[in-house]
Amino acid sequence: MPRIKKGKRGSNKCGRNGVKGESGASDDELASDVLSHYSSASESASVVDEATGGYTHTDTQTQTDREDSIIALCIWSTTGGGGEPVDEQTAQEETEDKLKQCIDNLMDKSAKTRLAALDSLGGAFSSKLLYDFLLERRLTVSDCLERSLRKGGGEEQAAAATVCAQLCVQLGGGDEGEEGFKILRPVLSAIMIDGCASVAARQSCARALGMCCYVSAAEDGEDLVKSMSHLESVFTMSYPNREGTLPTPNAGTPGLHGAALHAWALLVTLCPASRLTVLLDLHLPKLQACLESSDVNYRIAVGETIALLVELGRDIDREFEFEDSDTLCESLKGLATDGNKHRAKNDRRKQRTIFREVLHYIENEDFSEEKIRFGVEGIYIDSWMRRRVYDAFKEVLESGVRHHLQFNPLLRDIFGLGPPLILDSSVKSSKISRFEKHLFNSAAFKARTKLRNKVRDKRADVM
Repeated sequence: MPRIKKGKRGSNKCGRNGVKGESGASDDELASDVLSHYSSASESASVVDEATGGYTHTDTQTQTDREDSIIALCIWSTTGGGGEPVDEQTAQEETEDKLKQCIDNLMDKSAKTRLAALDSLGGAFSSKLLYDFLLERRLTVSDCLERSLRKGGGEEQAAAATVCAQLCVQLGGGDEGEEGFKILRPVLSAIMIDGCASVAARQSCARALGMCCYVSAAEDGEDLVKSMSHLESVFTMSYPNREGTLPTPNAGTPGLHGAALHAWALLVTLCPASRLTVLLDLHLPKLQACLESSDVNYRIAVGETIALLVELGRDIDREFEFEDSDTLCESLKGLATDGNKHRAKNDRRKQRTIFREVLHYIENEDFSEEKIRFGVEGIYIDSWMRRRVYDAFKEVLESGVRHHLQFNPLLRDIFGLGPPLILDSSVKSSKISRFEKHLFNSAAFKARTKLRNKVRDKRADVM
């Protein structure tokens, strides 16, 4: 299992996280609810049967075929599609063989083959926990990724940077992750600040640099300072000039500036109070000016970062107040009620939602709490800091973030969840697959629709 540096992070503001009084009983209830849902569908079907004088032979046969299909699919889901149960050890060996082949393909001469291997590794790193497999291959993988970053094209560099971030999450915050970060940090920084590199590659490197540093930076703070300095050199290019005018962005640069700003904001959560005070005085006035940016996503990134910085400032000093807070609140109110027709409807809606939350926090310290569920557990996102940390992991792990929250000791330590839960076999066996739920719900929906259509026909006759 990944080793974790104790006391490094995750203790600043725990909030309400971890298990919310949920146990295996909830899974039993879930199973019974779904089964009762299906049985209610059968009852609904019988009502239609009575109302219509009975199903025809074809309808009865169709219902029987559906039930037979459900039974067959239940058997298929427990046997992996074959006639015998799947051997977990065999499946694990097959997975490792495929991963070994992907690692070998990273050194292939064909760029297409290398890119396919990176995509496969990225999917595996996102959806599985592979610490034991990667522990003895970490240097080989790191060297291959470094080679792709140095010699590959823009698309390959972007994919390799994403896999770098996922590799650090897999290895955790111990010596192994720190070792890999020492290899990858220089090349990630070099590509990110290279104006001739692909914008997509620079954006991916900025995101990877922030995540790798957050997870694997050494305790002495040198890597943290260097990484934040490189990120600042990118997003400060969007700051107003001496005349107070915002620069005209080139194509793709707002996305790059937003990625660098989000990565920098993630690393700000690790800074000591003395360093935070300097950063607040330096960046808050400039970020306020960037709220006038022409790109909606960059405006949102700026607004979220302002809220995070104010929150961190209030954690240091309860009386902290931004010196030009009245002007800031006026700008936020304008963005929270923006109705300019020249902006896309979805952009306006997204902007209004985010800036309403930012404004409420700046004025009243109100935060819209959110619960993220995974398995039988859940975490509360009850602060801007926790939201930035969770969003950063979600950007890197995508749909696999919930799996890592369940089983990855690194994420569980950061969010204060404790060791991974070991579920009782009775709980595991009571779970119903998503496909079975879909079949049960489809049967219930069809029967309910038939009944409602019949009722609607009667109402039409009356009217």
